[in-house]
Amino acid sequence: MIDMADKKVGVISHYYNHLGVAIIEVKSPFSVGDTLKFVKHGSGEEIFKQVVSSIQENHKSIDKTKKGMSVGVKIDKIVHEGVEVYKI
Repeated sequence: MIDMADKKVGVISHYYNHLGVAIIEVKSPFSVGDTLKFVKHGSGEEIFKQVVSSIQENHKSIDKTKKGMSVGVKIDKIVHEGVEVYKI
């Protein structure tokens, strides 16, 4: 379920199963240490929550994102394209 205080930060564009890395198209900034919620597109059903431990852009580690970036985030569960990402 999406809480009114949750802020949409992006959408999953790809998931690399062998790496456990989700590619997020960033709509609103987030940083290492933030807690993200992964939500099924359309249904609002929460898949899982996780604290961001690392972010990479073009194979370089960064601490925070900016709108318009496409970044890789290491995650613990499998996600699919179109999954919405919220900062809580």
